Amino acid sequence: MRVDLNCDIGESAGPDLVARDEGIMAFVTSVNIACGVHAGSPALMRRLVRAAKARGVAVGAHPGLADPEGLGRRDRSITPEDAEALVVAQVRALAAIAAEEGVALAHVKPHGALYHQAARDRALAAALARAVAAVDRRLLLFGLAGSPAIEAARARGLRAVEEAFADRAYRADGTLVPRNQAGAVIVEAAAVVARVRRMVREGTVCSVEGAEVPLRAETICLHGDTPGAGHLAELVRAALEADGVTVMAVGHGP
Repeated sequence: MRVDLNCDIGESAGPDLVARDEGIMAFVTSVNIACGVHAGSPALMRRLVRAAKARGVAVGAHPGLADPEGLGRRDRSITPEDAEALVVAQVRALAAIAAEEGVALAHVKPHGALYHQAARDRALAAALARAVAAVDRRLLLFGLAGSPAIEAARARGLRAVEEAFADRAYRADGTLVPRNQAGAVIVEAAAVVARVRRMVREGTVCSVEGAEVPLRAETICLHGDTPGAGHLAELVRAALEADGVTVMAVGHGP
């Protein structure tokens, strides 16, 4: 068994928070860097690309909606055409910085509301797949496991990567509990580790309704702004490796 461990980073500019993002790279195998629209800046993007290069961590773009006040996590009405243009611009911006640093962009993972809207809306999902293909068809596209985002990527001929979430609660339909609801973010270390081990070994997660939700976890996300994210990532990686799971970026290795 093998799995990728990814983290969303570059969404906070304070020195302590940037150091947190850099520190978590010791334990994850892929990072998704905010591209300056919902959060981030060119300087921060460059700093994190350099840190990822030094750690041998795969670099991905994390494009979001133009809603910095809501950190890109609030649902917004957007046409597929506008979403496509927004994603193309953000991915190209990070790809250019990465190329200047000698790093090839590996993947794209939409952020927040854009990610979850594409997991429900087939037209939006298709637009995001078109955007990624327009930049570089070799890019992997991360999406919610079993969702229309995965189907749209495959229909466009892209390599879709099914994602599960270590630190987020699930509903019975396989979607995530919205962040504005109690219990949406899971921070208790033992619970996070147990969930990840089950996702990888058994291909299921328990929903808040108590239902067993089947999923395929090719990559598992730990959010950089979850309290204790670095420690959680360390514990999760150690537990997976103790189970004999190879933790490696998608597309790396044999």
